[in-house]
Amino acid sequence: MPQALFSWQTRVRFSDTDASGRIHYTAMLRFFEAAETEFLRSLGFPYGSLESETASYPRVHVECTYKSAVRDDDLVNIAVAVERAGKTSFTLGFSARVRAEIAAYGRITIVCMDRKSQRSQPLSEEFSRCLRDYAARTAA
Repeated sequence: MPQALFSWQTRVRFSDTDASGRIHYTAMLRFFEAAETEFLRSLGFPYGSLESETASYPRVHVECTYKSAVRDDDLVNIAVAVERAGKTSFTLGFSARVRAEIAAYGRITIVCMDRKSQRSQPLSEEFSRCLRDYAARTAA
């Protein structure tokens, strides 16, 4: 994963855990999505400014690898990086740390979709440029 300049913190709640006392696998994906939202806001592109009557941004690929246990009340620091900024989609990489150790990592690919045709459409030039610039600044 490229170096990340942006990070967001959250705490694991009891409702985020499963019967084993560890984080439920879906909770980490919700944490990634929350970090994504705050990351885009930090770039000046809150989802409210991207979504429109003609465009939406569905997730087309999501993955997560768990490296260690994450438990109730753990403080999770999630770093976000732009892994790829294409013509119609972008991929964000995530690294979740607990007590300075990587607990999970993953990625989410998001496509810009025309609401009417339900087909991909180009990202706005301004948004695409911002993602590419961020990726270039953080390239390892």
